Amino acid sequence: MKKADIGLIGLAVMGENLVMNMESRGYTVSVFNRTADKVSNFVEGRAKGKNILGTYFLEDLVESLERPRKIMMMVQAGKAVDEMIEHLLPLVEKGDILIDGGNSHFSDTIRRTAYVESKGLLYIGTGVSGGEEGALKGPSMMPGGSAAAWPHVKDIFQSISARVEDGTPCCDWMGDNGAGHFVKMVHNGIEYGDMQLICEAYHLMRDVLGMSAEEMHEAFKGFNETDLDSYLIEITRDILAYKDADGQPLVDKILDTAGQKGTGKWMSVSALDEGVPLTLISEAVFARCLSAMKDERVAAAGEFPREKTPFIGDRAEFLEKIRKALLASKIISYAQGYTLLRAAAETYGWKLNYGGIALLWRAGCIIRSVFLGRIKDAFDRDPGLTNLILDPYFKNLMKELLPAWREVAAAAIMHGIPIPSMSSGLAYFDGYTSEFLPANLLQAQRDYFGAHMYQRLDAERGKFFHTNWTERGGNTVSGTYVL
Repeated sequence: MKKADIGLIGLAVMGENLVMNMESRGYTVSVFNRTADKVSNFVEGRAKGKNILGTYFLEDLVESLERPRKIMMMVQAGKAVDEMIEHLLPLVEKGDILIDGGNSHFSDTIRRTAYVESKGLLYIGTGVSGGEEGALKGPSMMPGGSAAAWPHVKDIFQSISARVEDGTPCCDWMGDNGAGHFVKMVHNGIEYGDMQLICEAYHLMRDVLGMSAEEMHEAFKGFNETDLDSYLIEITRDILAYKDADGQPLVDKILDTAGQKGTGKWMSVSALDEGVPLTLISEAVFARCLSAMKDERVAAAGEFPREKTPFIGDRAEFLEKIRKALLASKIISYAQGYTLLRAAAETYGWKLNYGGIALLWRAGCIIRSVFLGRIKDAFDRDPGLTNLILDPYFKNLMKELLPAWREVAAAAIMHGIPIPSMSSGLAYFDGYTSEFLPANLLQAQRDYFGAHMYQRLDAERGKFFHTNWTERGGNTVSGTYVL
């Protein structure tokens, strides 16, 4: 009997569709699920007659695979992954490859890679983006871990992944240990930012310009024919056109409380750990948290009634300014995300290909967009680019967008419309492009109450000073100064 090319554990939506994708590319796949009914229902249902082998014991799954065995786990992130690794270790042999295709935290993948390698095996943590449709038709894949494992899975992964216009697969090796899952985490954080920015644009259209769902559908349809052309703008266009059974826009009937799985929070925490100002995406995370406080918000709204200010001006012109503000904010979101990638690469010793990352996000994933091609071009021009807005193309574009961005932010404030991500993005831009920031006063305050010292403009960088501000504190310093 022919051995299978790869095994997959976990037949939920993503797992099933990845198996179907692999089989459609000519691979024989063995499958296992803890709940036996899922295996039988799958192999007797949509997998019937295909090169898909159902197994009901892990021993049978392992035995059915070609060596070196490649076993992909599509199980819930966290404890379930560790437990599955422990179940598999006694059954596999040296040189076999364990693959985690879930949304694991990159630090767990760093730990697991070291642990599995210590047992003589290889480990891959791969981010998979694109949802149900992407898994079936071609996702974006971000693998990292044991470098020796990549040649064994490269053909399978790249054959099932999405492809850009020239046929390049949206899958490449990210780097050692947790690099793949870190890149996927950044993808998800940028997704949070993109979605929140689109929601803020929608809020401005609805409550400042008074646009109907149909009018907003047309607006986003127009946006999708510009530099904002993307999957998320596309689905927003479609959502706004969708009618409920009574013919009314369904979007108007959906409760305004957002859920989240935690990957955006992971990115914000990582940014704090790395000392990277990830302001826009963090505000997107907090916006979801604030939305969930529905009852409190309703009560507070009653205490602070807001008088609706009518919009005065040209609606079409302001709508174009919203588009520009959305694009400018999106540039900042990606700039911050790439700054975090660069910082983490230095911390963990990863050699990330920043242009290549933009390329593998061009298709298959949730943040896929034409815009990413511009980012790839930027890093092709300068692989050492420190901030996206310093690239010549983006620099000129930001100068063009900035007046509209400021006007939209001011209008939102005057009309009482919260735009936390757009406004924090603008504040970041103003801070990053400011020669002077008031941190001199802040550092004086720190030295005053905690003897944390400061540097002087008229002395060389790296030389620290302390002032006895009250003439009572003495000359002892704390010895801690974090740049």
